[in-house]
Amino acid sequence: PRRRTLIKTPEEACHGTARFGRHSSKSRRLFSSSSRCMTVMPAWVIDKYGSNDALRFTKNASFPVINYPNEVIVKVFAAGLNPMDVSMRGGYGAATLSRKRDPLNIKQSGSEFPLILGRDVSGVIMECGLDVKYFRESDEVWAAIPPWKQGSLAEFVVLSANEVSHKPRSLTHTEAAAIPYVATTAWSALVNTGGLSKDNCTKKRILILGGSGGVGTFAIQMLKAWGAHVTVTCTQNAEHFVRGLGADHVVDYTAGPVEEPLTTLEKFDLILDNVGGDTERWALTLLKPWSGAKYITLITPFLQNMDRLGIADGMMQTAATVATKALKNLARGVHYRWGFFAPSGPALDEIREMVDAGQIRAVVEETFKFSQVPQAFNKLEKGHARGKTVVEISKGGDDCAL
Repeated sequence: PRRRTLIKTPEEACHGTARFGRHSSKSRRLFSSSSRCMTVMPAWVIDKYGSNDALRFTKNASFPVINYPNEVIVKVFAAGLNPMDVSMRGGYGAATLSRKRDPLNIKQSGSEFPLILGRDVSGVIMECGLDVKYFRESDEVWAAIPPWKQGSLAEFVVLSANEVSHKPRSLTHTEAAAIPYVATTAWSALVNTGGLSKDNCTKKRILILGGSGGVGTFAIQMLKAWGAHVTVTCTQNAEHFVRGLGADHVVDYTAGPVEEPLTTLEKFDLILDNVGGDTERWALTLLKPWSGAKYITLITPFLQNMDRLGIADGMMQTAATVATKALKNLARGVHYRWGFFAPSGPALDEIREMVDAGQIRAVVEETFKFSQVPQAFNKLEKGHARGKTVVEISKGGDDCAL
């Protein structure tokens, strides 16, 4: 991307304002209006786990600090929400994520609060650590934020440079914020776990269970760009939507037991399960046996086990569960796997190229203002999404791409 120089006067450096260097005064953009040397910032936080009532807006959230030389501070223009944010608001994964934040267990219980949610970010780099070579101040970037880090429902966020990628030029910040978390989740499941790539996908038969949500809508587009044949389950009124993204065959799961029409189809090389429940009971029979076919589910008991049983016992229970299922299904000639989100700047680099080539488009179902974060969570909790819910954090973000 084209680089731009960031100009700061001494007064601006203290008062937290900066402007992009360009001759026209109309191109100036404020980084922050804080007058307290950037020690605090606006954000939506939770002080305890619970329902939407736990969300609180504050202008005094702690400003993020670069603690490691490979980190960057990003000014947030738009933040994407995911079902994971609703789950985390309610305490999902609290034990595991707290241990990840504090591996030596030095801090007191509850030290994660006030906690900022939001796993997707699109914005502009404000500051780089000393070891950051690939990015400069004022670069437009996007990223998926790991759940153990403070999120994007704030004016600024700090991230590892390994988690960040240059934003696609063809997308606005609002559109870009709809992609990173679902893209890196789908990439981790399909590429890292499933072994798929643009070189081996041609004519492979893929089934996506629950295809109209964020991960499903991204996976459809990526797999079609790589030449796969994609079958999707969704509601009847979402059929036109997923076909528009490239789905070859659509099965309405509300018309009766969804496994019945699926069993009449040719068997599949890979199944991506976004639904869970009793799906495993019948879905693995839809795979081609003894051909390396894989069933990958994103609905796992991994974090619930550790929340319920503690870290050690939870990991033992998890290992026993996945090993038992994997061995049982291996005897039937198919592979059983769990898929997980994995933050990855390099994966987003490849996805950016696909976006700018027109192979993948952002699917934004609804946008909300920064003041409407509780309404955005209400929308998310209703389910049956057709794409992503995005919160626009800073005004003027989308016209910052000069």
